[in-house]
Amino acid sequence: MKFEKMAELYERLDGTTKKLEKRDILADFYKSCDDLYRAVVLSTGNVFQQGEDELGVAEGMIKKVIARVAGASEQNVINAFKQTGDLGLVAERLMEKRKQKTFSSKELSLDDVFDSMRKLPSISGQGSQDRKVELIAHLLTNSSPLEARYIVRIALGQMRVGVAAGIVRDAISKAFDKEPKDVEHLFNMLGDYGRVAEQAKKGKMKAEIELFRPIRAMLADRGGEDIRGAIEGFEHSAVEIKLDGFRTQIHKRGGEIKIFSRRMEDVTRQFPDIAAYAKESLRGDCIVDGEAIAYDYAKGRTLPFQHLSRRIQRKYDIEKMVREIPVQVNLFDIIYLDGDSLMEKDLTKRWAMLGRVVRETKHLRLVEHIETKSPKDAEKFYKDAVAAGQEGVIVKNMAAHYQPGKRVGYWLKIKPILEPLDLVVIGAEWGEGKRAKWLSSVILAARKGNKLVGTGRMASGFTEEQLEELTKDLKPLITGEDGKVVSVKPKIVIEIGYEEIQASPKYESGYALRFPRLIRIRDPSEKGPFDADTVQTIQKLFRMQRGGKK
Repeated sequence: MKFEKMAELYERLDGTTKKLEKRDILADFYKSCDDLYRAVVLSTGNVFQQGEDELGVAEGMIKKVIARVAGASEQNVINAFKQTGDLGLVAERLMEKRKQKTFSSKELSLDDVFDSMRKLPSISGQGSQDRKVELIAHLLTNSSPLEARYIVRIALGQMRVGVAAGIVRDAISKAFDKEPKDVEHLFNMLGDYGRVAEQAKKGKMKAEIELFRPIRAMLADRGGEDIRGAIEGFEHSAVEIKLDGFRTQIHKRGGEIKIFSRRMEDVTRQFPDIAAYAKESLRGDCIVDGEAIAYDYAKGRTLPFQHLSRRIQRKYDIEKMVREIPVQVNLFDIIYLDGDSLMEKDLTKRWAMLGRVVRETKHLRLVEHIETKSPKDAEKFYKDAVAAGQEGVIVKNMAAHYQPGKRVGYWLKIKPILEPLDLVVIGAEWGEGKRAKWLSSVILAARKGNKLVGTGRMASGFTEEQLEELTKDLKPLITGEDGKVVSVKPKIVIEIGYEEIQASPKYESGYALRFPRLIRIRDPSEKGPFDADTVQTIQKLFRMQRGGKK
């Protein structure tokens, strides 16, 4: 298939804001594809699935490539970018001024773009930047102006055509006459809509668990602070410590171990100590679910998540980080054992099997867990957890199966309210005086459908170290400037505490946070924009807050 067809698809998707129209456009396209896998993945504006590699292409590199291929100066590219805030449009407009394609140019295929882009993360070492420039320049040299717009957007991860995962799911469903819930279930197992589409086309709507292929994690709903109501809502309940750590899915086969994050990223390299603990403590071939925390063994206490975040991000000096920031793994579920899926078994059976699989050590253990119908016992467990510096507890329905990728009310987070919110940074403002070198006021957003909508600003509560870290993270993501205010690619999620949620017509969400304060900058491998809180969650907390005042 010619890449021209994909560029035309993007153009059509860009031309409507209606979800059903986008679904129908994609469904028709999927039905006509001979290379369905690449077409589905590219239709999301990416060449990798979530949890796989990132392209790592910076705007500065793309500016150089556009200038070179279009025969323009870099200053012309910079000036055009200031006007549009979109390097894709800059590439298109400057390429239109190019007299003609080179004599040796050829039409780009879907394979050309997809396979070339996927090579980018593996290009490293001396001269790697030049080789990346050559690769992207080759694609642009052979592209039409319209194709150039979307090649640049794919490279930067800035597609902007409004195709969220739900639209892709519904398009596959319509294209191949399958139920959306069945398509989503298949995705929860495979984690890859390209493979889902291929199986749906063949009518194969079942997938087996495979070791070393991550499964989407089961998620907990917010339960406020009402532990009594949560306990009474389940016939058979358990209460577990809610740890401030890093969701860890461990796969073991023989002596081989792989570790995946909540976002299905392979983090085995960053955590060789966890792999060693799992090899020592886990019996059989299995997939277990848990939480890794930074832990001070000398003092017997959990360390703040920021310590662990340094390890998640580290790509080098791994052994040094293992020594400096030791971890403890607390397991709370098992979903596969010796060839059998356990997801359909209730949590009572899974917990018993987990206990038989794990040989506990100080490094790898079962999470603190009580099974009770007594609100008094549950409240004591909860208060003790909070007093010990933990986030709170999780109340679990022991009769429930494991539901990957979903918040279905089987697990409830109980935390002191007001609960923090995870919000996306969509803009920022340069500071003044001694803060002039930092982006010191951030513009926050929550999810609403497939959009991000504003929920206000946060300008106070940052330390100088945090401002420096945040500015370093945000600068490469800047997509436009208006005076001192910049817009940024939505990638950074921050956890926000606040005094109160207020109704506010000033922001698109309809709400604003009173006296917001930074709790932590989320690591991108832990939470991305699609993991941020929704306006619906803010509404729920707003109502709970008002009810509490009454």
